[in-house]
Amino acid sequence: MHRESAIEIVFKYIQLTAGAALGAASVVIFLIPADVVPSGVTGAAVLLNELLGIPVGLSNALINVPILYMGYRMLPGGWRNTVRTIYAVAAFSIIVDVMAGAFPDVAYTDDRFLNALFGGILGGVAGGIVYRTGTNFGGTSTLSLILQRRLGLPLSSTILYTDTAVIVAAGLVFGVEAALYALVVLFLGGIAADYVMEGPSVIRTVSVITEKTDEVTQAIMDRLQRGVTIIPAKGGYTRADRTMLYITISRSQVREFKALIDEVDPQAFIVIGQGHVAYGQGFKPIGKPPRQLTVAEPGRLPAD
Repeated sequence: MHRESAIEIVFKYIQLTAGAALGAASVVIFLIPADVVPSGVTGAAVLLNELLGIPVGLSNALINVPILYMGYRMLPGGWRNTVRTIYAVAAFSIIVDVMAGAFPDVAYTDDRFLNALFGGILGGVAGGIVYRTGTNFGGTSTLSLILQRRLGLPLSSTILYTDTAVIVAAGLVFGVEAALYALVVLFLGGIAADYVMEGPSVIRTVSVITEKTDEVTQAIMDRLQRGVTIIPAKGGYTRADRTMLYITISRSQVREFKALIDEVDPQAFIVIGQGHVAYGQGFKPIGKPPRQLTVAEPGRLPAD
């Protein structure tokens, strides 16, 4: 198991702080002034602020206390992940209330849609930064994992249930239009978080069924400098034996790839899919190379 160095741990806490600050900015600068409710526990905290006047950050922290405790007792991951989640929740809660006091009623635009747009994107970026550390902002993310573990529900369903409850409550407090904007925030936040965690879709995966296996394979390796995996296949209708080629190419090579196939075998059947990133030979390295043993570190394993 890889042990994090002190520098890696410090860097993760810097990321958590940055994510908390961005998340707080999305709520204070864009969402609250426009009466747009974010999803999750933060959304519940915004509703309590509207109904009872309780500071958003304080409500967020208080609601998270029992959730984090249940997460610590019911979920695997050890104390380190729990401590990081507590830090993320605490940092976000404190920064939200500090920013709300420093910038009361700040609204850079009166357009509600723009506030939902930028609030959702900024909140998603914040979530993506935090998720990259292997942590989350607690709240419904942790609650969904608990429900999944206890009730056996799919994680996507539990997240949908918990977030939908907050969105429905937002509709009851701020009106139906507010609930629709909350859905916009939820959707854009998910897209932005995925982009931050996985990066842009920069590769394409290609499946090719051709009767000219050798010619197509050689052309791809020679002209595109990409490897080819040859997979035996059988036609579902004809029951005839076929050969399927699987290739990973960069996005910029799609046009050249199609021209190559058209030249070598115009009758080939190809399917081009999207991928976020490829690791391995010819693409990004999978991770850091293992540290080598040195005389000064006798008996230490490379993964230590």
